[in-house]
Amino acid sequence: LTSTFVLSQILGRRMLEAQHGRIVFTTSLLSFQGGINVPGYAAAKSGVAGLIRALSNEWAGRGVTVNGIAPGYIATDNTQALQDDPDRSRAILERIPAGRWGTAEDIAGAAVFLASDAARYVSGAILPVDGGWLGR
Repeated sequence: LTSTFVLSQILGRRMLEAQHGRIVFTTSLLSFQGGINVPGYAAAKSGVAGLIRALSNEWAGRGVTVNGIAPGYIATDNTQALQDDPDRSRAILERIPAGRWGTAEDIAGAAVFLASDAARYVSGAILPVDGGWLGR
């Protein structure tokens, strides 16, 4: 959370001077839910969600949009233990309407959209990329 805040100050200053910019943070589904056995992670990602909204309120009128992507369960090294646990992995997959773990490539389109002029009127939003998890 600290590095996200500091980086946004450094980059945001230049974007505000130019009166144009797109900031896209990565947060997590745990910005919406508490999670299991990861209170520090959930708290940090919830803090990033608050930062997205706060900076959007301050900067959107000055040409800088601030948004976030909230990945669901993505197959990475960070989730390897969950993937390797047959019971936990099965429980996760049963809840995801898409029926699979996400990939890094699944996040790319959301990032491109939020960073583009197609999203010039989108600010303060957190876009779930979760295979439908939050819809359940």
